[in-house]
Amino acid sequence: MNTKAFIFDLDGVIVDTAKYHYLAWQKIAAELNIEFTHEHNELLKGVSRVRSLDIILELGKVTASQEDKDRWLVQKNEDYLSYLVDMDASEILPGVFEILKFLKENNQPIALGSASKNARPILEKTGLLSYFDAVVDGNDVTNAKPDPEVFLMAAKLLNIKPEDSIVFEDSVAGVQAANIGNMTSIGIGEASTLHEAKYIFTDFTAIDTAFIEKLIKG
Repeated sequence: MNTKAFIFDLDGVIVDTAKYHYLAWQKIAAELNIEFTHEHNELLKGVSRVRSLDIILELGKVTASQEDKDRWLVQKNEDYLSYLVDMDASEILPGVFEILKFLKENNQPIALGSASKNARPILEKTGLLSYFDAVVDGNDVTNAKPDPEVFLMAAKLLNIKPEDSIVFEDSVAGVQAANIGNMTSIGIGEASTLHEAKYIFTDFTAIDTAFIEKLIKG
């Protein structure tokens, strides 16, 4: 069987930590009297923490010193981490474990490519860390998606060419990063949002092993 690199984003793909990011950002926004809805939260998908704060400040037309920004960034991360304390395998999104297990059984290298700086502890808490041959997160890269740096670094660590790499993403920026990196992009979510992806599935329960085998052989 051929060998391909399978690279997964974290938030919204493997686990639904997006809800915790939303709660933490909403708390900051409320303190600044900025309206921050679920629709606004979509703007933050696949975006770094620093850029996310800037987007929220722009929504409220709020200007702030770097000192204030740094304080809010720390506060946001502390609030977010407090939500993760009780995280366990029940947080894994439906169908994800079955695909990871199938890839492992077929000796396909697996990597994480995420903007999150908390990726490793999340994988540990959910019991998934051992499935990943490489983890590239926000601590390892300087350029945010749609720059393909995170995915290119993951492919390199797996010793697989970009064109032989498959990326699972739930954000527009992530899909664009995979495409720019000359990788096969698979969107997880709404087709209307992720239409730039080569393949789109609502979630991992819609992906069968025959499809994965086709990707490996392709």
